[in-house]
Amino acid sequence: MSDAERLAGLHHETLLIQGGSLRSQFGETSEAIFLNSGYVYQTAEEAEARFKGEAEGYVYSRFGNPTVTMFETRMALLEGSEAARATASGMAAVTSALLCCLKAGDHVVAARAMFGACRYVIEEVLPRFGIASTLMDGRDLSAWRGAVRDNTRVLFCESPANPMLELVDLAGVAAIARQAGALFMVDNVFATPMLQKPMQHGADVVIYSATKHIDGQGRCLGGVICSSAEFVEKHLKDFLRQTGPVLSPFNAWVLFKGLETLPLRVARQTQSAAAIADYLAARPEVERVVYPGRTDHPQHAIAARQMSGGGPLVAFCLHADKAATFRFMNALRLIKISNNLGDAKSLIAHPATTTHQRLTDAAKAELGITAGAARLSVGLEHPDDLIADLSAALSSAGIA
Repeated sequence: MSDAERLAGLHHETLLIQGGSLRSQFGETSEAIFLNSGYVYQTAEEAEARFKGEAEGYVYSRFGNPTVTMFETRMALLEGSEAARATASGMAAVTSALLCCLKAGDHVVAARAMFGACRYVIEEVLPRFGIASTLMDGRDLSAWRGAVRDNTRVLFCESPANPMLELVDLAGVAAIARQAGALFMVDNVFATPMLQKPMQHGADVVIYSATKHIDGQGRCLGGVICSSAEFVEKHLKDFLRQTGPVLSPFNAWVLFKGLETLPLRVARQTQSAAAIADYLAARPEVERVVYPGRTDHPQHAIAARQMSGGGPLVAFCLHADKAATFRFMNALRLIKISNNLGDAKSLIAHPATTTHQRLTDAAKAELGITAGAARLSVGLEHPDDLIADLSAALSSAGIA
């Protein structure tokens, strides 16, 4: 029985335990790490055949590695994509997905609400290669339509977006991309593959920073690009081989093992995040809470349509200036201040001065990134303990 036959029809939880394994002759239960850069051949003829693609096998770990292959195979099974390719970081995945299929004279349309580094790539890096871009309000389908040009080749978004959890109507944008003959790329890191499947809504390429929930314990960097086999063969494979932003075998093994517990972790984090969002919404110091699972999220109907849960992140704005917001954050005892997210530990960030500090004041205002805005990545601690920590910090911060 082939591996595909053995895994057919199984649930995601099972695929993330059983899928993608390549075992050596020793029959290990926990998959091996192949920490090697090169490979040997029995004959010179075999080496020639492998380099020509006429014989199966690895030739160099920049091109492929058994441990990395296991991680890529398991991610493709989880995402429901034909193929997946791993990269050294989430930003390597974003940059590679864009640059591998774009050339001078092309145009990209992107939702303006996105991670600061993604915005840098689109606004600063792509123009160096003659690739133009238009940023617009990703919540507005008419804005997407109006931004498309004859030379538009890619539509790009994050949903939910970093940091204030704006949503994009994935099916609506996918239809616009198809009409324009463009690719639709979605950064799905905040929703995770457990809560949202962009390809089911028409996305062509789905991108992850595996550093976040896929690892889940803040141990290593990694990224993943999920797509059709055609996209890999036509655009991505040679780009990764020749430019080299590939994932190390050790990091691939860590991420591969992290996938085994991803459903359990995301379910617990989402449950806790929902309780924390409700708690914060009732606090007088909090101006507003932004959480896709709450009915007061401006795009809750979209969240209900394309997500199976509100997610592990909560954004909120305090009635406070920067100084008071910093007092609140500094008073936290369990929740740690960090620009990372998706960890087993709860982490809080001040986007205006960290992840999005490069933006102009006008751009921050457009995205709702105020001096009192915070992004909370909910971890695996007991939610009652996290709520108590938030309560004590809010009470001691002196916010009117």
